[in-house]
Amino acid sequence: MHVFSMRLQLHLPSRTLKEKRSIVKSLLARARSNFNVAAAEVEFHDRHDTAQLGFVTVSDSRVMARQLLEQLAEWVERERPDLELVTVEIEER
Repeated sequence: MHVFSMRLQLHLPSRTLKEKRSIVKSLLARARSNFNVAAAEVEFHDRHDTAQLGFVTVSDSRVMARQLLEQLAEWVERERPDLELVTVEIEER
């Protein structure tokens, strides 16, 4: 069994924490639904223009787990071109 995690740091177009919550909540819910991953906002809770999201997947294949998270990062870029991906970190746990 292989556990992989990914952290995405995003620059958001939001001006308030309320706008940020709306963007983050929607993105996390859609990622969970489309990719069957665990997902949460993990850092920068008090900044309206930055979010760091964490995703985790478990698989019997290293390759499949890493590919899933890479596809998820690409999906975020396609689905939300208004968000800037600052960093993407994928690692095996």
